[in-house]
Amino acid sequence: MTPAQLARLGLRLLKEKSDPVRARGVQKYFKEEVKCLGLTAAQQRELALNVYLMIKNDWTVKEATNFCEIMLEEPYFEARSLGILVLEKFHKDFPRSLFLKIKGWLARNLCDNWALVDSLCPNSVAALFEKYPKLVTSIKTWTHSSNRWVRRASAVSFIKLARKGQYLDAVYDIADLLFSDSDDLIQKATGWLLREAGKTDMKRLEKFLLENGPRIPRTTLRYAIERFEVKKRKSILEATKPG
Repeated sequence: MTPAQLARLGLRLLKEKSDPVRARGVQKYFKEEVKCLGLTAAQQRELALNVYLMIKNDWTVKEATNFCEIMLEEPYFEARSLGILVLEKFHKDFPRSLFLKIKGWLARNLCDNWALVDSLCPNSVAALFEKYPKLVTSIKTWTHSSNRWVRRASAVSFIKLARKGQYLDAVYDIADLLFSDSDDLIQKATGWLLREAGKTDMKRLEKFLLENGPRIPRTTLRYAIERFEVKKRKSILEATKPG
């Protein structure tokens, strides 16, 4: 089965499970318009597994990448999600070149909402970091992109790694670079990243926040301190007030 053939099959299977009522309800989670079929996350993952089982013995990562790109061109959220979920199952074979291809997808707005970026990057980009550690330096340049999805990717690509205490130097460097970003989706992603980094080293997070306090957007700061005790949260908020 070719990537194009599987894409047609995948889209048909998705439409068979569509739920128009749920699809309308999904929109409340997004500021931008998102075209949905109304599948649950569990349904999407189950379908992705079934699709993967159809081709896992015949495809290489090249076919999986082509499939993902075809699906990302589709208008439906679930179709694009299916492409992402199937691609990540080939993570052990990811070539270094996939890093720039993913950046291209983001820059072309093929992942044009926070949910798709947050599906693609914490898994697939993180897998590339673990295989090609030098890419960590390259992604820091993404913080300067004019595209909000590329900038969000620079942060959320480290979410699962930061949670395990990995690449923390890079995590704090990227957070520092993103503090000047006025986009609320970037501010929230940066705060989320810092919160995850703090799970293995709360003292380092507290020190970083106190040192940079007035520079940190309050949205970012509030996300970052969520795991501190109430008294500590109030103390950090007070100590980092601008001016």
